[in-house]
Amino acid sequence: MASSPKAEPYVLILYYSRNGATAKMAAELARGVEQAGLCARLRTVPPVSPDTQASVAPVPDSGAPYCTADDLRHCHGLLLGSPTRFGNMAAPLRYFLDQTSDMWLDGSLTGKPAAVFTSTGSLHGGQESTLISMMLPLLHHGMVIAGIPYSEAALMHTTTGGTPYGASHWAGGNNGQLSDDESSLCRALGARIGKLAQQLED
Repeated sequence: MASSPKAEPYVLILYYSRNGATAKMAAELARGVEQAGLCARLRTVPPVSPDTQASVAPVPDSGAPYCTADDLRHCHGLLLGSPTRFGNMAAPLRYFLDQTSDMWLDGSLTGKPAAVFTSTGSLHGGQESTLISMMLPLLHHGMVIAGIPYSEAALMHTTTGGTPYGASHWAGGNNGQLSDDESSLCRALGARIGKLAQQLED
């Protein structure tokens, strides 16, 4: 019997976006991943419900599909994004990550590259603490965390978003659109994870 073809390697871009800003970042990150020669798989998570009944449809009305456990388990790299919630990641993303204990036990994500991104409504709204909060579960999974190096020129002169901890966006600036620097840094981070995924796979 012939063996099944190997699945195409991909970087998972997993995010939660309530008002669309984080989704815009995800699209730019995907461009960077694909410029590096890998497929980008965009996925989101549903909002959490305050009750015990399902309150959303199993498929979103628009945008990226909901992430499955297999989407995460079989990725070759991960870009994880969330808006800031009091200096922390949003509850829907945290809830999804809380369900990944089986991957922690079997080491499914160990050794894979990962990076994080966030959007805030105010310039000093906790971007860096939110980025670090998203890194913590990824470190527990044994992932290889990458930031944005200062060799990226936009990191040195941005007046909007952008940090060495990961890509960021100030949703209150530039009429809600990503600035040129924010877009550039998103693409650079996507490309970095795409390249690292290929190097670590070899």
